[in-house]
Amino acid sequence: MHKKLHDKVSWLTEVTTAKEKGIYPYFRPISSAQDTVVMIGGKEVLMFGSNSYLGLTNHPVIKAAARQAIEKYGTGCAGSRFLNGTLDLHLELEKRLASYVNKEAAIVFSTGFQANLGALSSFTGRNDYIIMDEYDHASMIDGSRLSFSRVLKYRHNNMADLERKLQDLPENAVKLIAVDGVFSMEGDIARLPEITALADTYGANIMVDDAHGLGVIGEQGAGTASHFGLDQEVDLIMGTFSKSLASLGGFIAGDEDSIEYLKHKARSLIFSASMTPAAAASTIAALDIIQSEPEHVANLWRNTHYAMALLQEAGFETGPTETPIIPIYVRDNEKTFRVTQMLLQEGVFVNPVVPPAVPPDATLIRFSLMATHTLKQIEEAVDKLIKTFRKARISNLKEKI
Repeated sequence: MHKKLHDKVSWLTEVTTAKEKGIYPYFRPISSAQDTVVMIGGKEVLMFGSNSYLGLTNHPVIKAAARQAIEKYGTGCAGSRFLNGTLDLHLELEKRLASYVNKEAAIVFSTGFQANLGALSSFTGRNDYIIMDEYDHASMIDGSRLSFSRVLKYRHNNMADLERKLQDLPENAVKLIAVDGVFSMEGDIARLPEITALADTYGANIMVDDAHGLGVIGEQGAGTASHFGLDQEVDLIMGTFSKSLASLGGFIAGDEDSIEYLKHKARSLIFSASMTPAAAASTIAALDIIQSEPEHVANLWRNTHYAMALLQEAGFETGPTETPIIPIYVRDNEKTFRVTQMLLQEGVFVNPVVPPAVPPDATLIRFSLMATHTLKQIEEAVDKLIKTFRKARISNLKEKI
């Protein structure tokens, strides 16, 4: 390797240091299905780090749908949606998704990341504006960078700051407010009623990234806009299939003209292979289950309320979360890594969250619930959290627990 490139890629000294200390917390190989209990290193581990909020990734009906799709369509589409990669299965899924989130049309992408890249890089141009919450997902940030638009960020869920940004923008410019519906690390919900009121006042449009809202909030889990009864006030809804919908892919839903525009302008759609037949069929099957069996969403919220009560009683700092995503603040990088590894040794899988995903003083353990967790599993996990935090001497919690 040429020295200049070698010098550039050898800067990750903190990775080497974490590995040497035995606290490196990433790329942990799982040798089983994504469920409430997984196998890591030949041992059973409680999974509290998954985005499978409804616990459907191992559902027999969904697995059967994937197998049937492979038998009929094969394992891949061998091309992009734009050319040879559109199946009738994709069209069926798009129709179902549009109806689910109460929009006229939808277009599916191979991943949720590509959906955000495609939408945010296509709808606005050099003379337009994208206004984002500072805690928006990385895919939205990268999509905005590809747009050539001017990008403004407002303080997290701060409506006064959002209004100040909107007040200064030209009346005739396209102004797109792009916001997470449910924030993926903090677990709180966008203040969509206030956002839609400001958008109406200042002539802006709204795009909601509902990756963590679908299957969690709203009527039949239809997401943030549904949760607030603002389906028609939100112009574009983005969602992913890799979380509650137990598959892989993403979509944008909106009015027919907007979706037709995306189909011919979104480079991440036109120049990427389409989502696999098995992934499309799995998503359709997951939608069937979510819409016909409301007990899954109900169980998710039962578990969320139970876990929150236990964590708050123990004195953990959980921030403003309103959803099954529960941040447990550590506020120290190395301790966040160390406690993650200690918990894994105790048989509990959680995710460490450090910069750039959160500010440097807000590192946390991301503890997330699934509908399929039992109350006993939640109790066991919280007991081990208490034990581990005590052992790690997390200073801001020591007196509380």
